[in-house]
Amino acid sequence: MATSNTQIETVSTGADKAKLAAAAVLLVGGVVAYYLLGKQDLWLRVLALLVLLAAAVATFFTSETGKQLIAFGRDAVKETKKVVWPTRKEAMQMTGYVFAFVVVMALFLFLTDKTLEWVLYDLILGWKR
Repeated sequence: MATSNTQIETVSTGADKAKLAAAAVLLVGGVVAYYLLGKQDLWLRVLALLVLLAAAVATFFTSETGKQLIAFGRDAVKETKKVVWPTRKEAMQMTGYVFAFVVVMALFLFLTDKTLEWVLYDLILGWKR
């Protein structure tokens, strides 16, 4: 059975790079505007920041990278809807198994530690505490 290994190559065009650069400039511009408007009312500073951040996000999502991010999000939601979640009873049983395993392992490690401590310190080295 032959499997084909397909790889997708993304070619960034000049326009795409310009969109990403514009998004970065708008993002930095929003932060700069917030601090440059330091003597203005807070609502004006926050408004300027939010408008420029929204413009940066909108510009990013028009680029190829943004479109791929949106497609990835849609695919992730689609795959999440396919998941078969356990019933409450199954979840409680599995949680019980995990707790029981943790208790058994804790006892095993405790006993192993105390046995090695006894063998090393009492039998081999002869240190009595």
